[in-house]
Amino acid sequence: MKWSKILGFHKECTHDKVSPDKDYSYCPDCGALIENQWFLVRCKSCGLKQVATIKDGEIIPVDKFCRNCGGKDYTVERLEKIDCININYAVLLKAIVKTEAEEYYQSWADVIQTSNLTQKLLR
Repeated sequence: MKWSKILGFHKECTHDKVSPDKDYSYCPDCGALIENQWFLVRCKSCGLKQVATIKDGEIIPVDKFCRNCGGKDYTVERLEKIDCININYAVLLKAIVKTEAEEYYQSWADVIQTSNLTQKLLR
């Protein structure tokens, strides 16, 4: 973990005020469009659900070994919707949605080249 996060000097928004029950929502702190993504960790050998956590941006199981078969390998699957059965095992990742509206181009036209009209004084 970086010292800036430990001491609270980081400037990135953590989107704590975004509600987890909606798929998409705007963060009231930074104004970014946030997508709530739910992930579930399963044992690769037996398929048992394991309690997940996020450590350094990676989704990993809390336990090092599966409590059913003792395997160390696991798979991460994304859930479309969260339900009451998987809520105890799943982990929430709040991802910023990049939109194309943030990038735009401008072009300028020279007035002399585009206008063939001669200006006249009004009486």
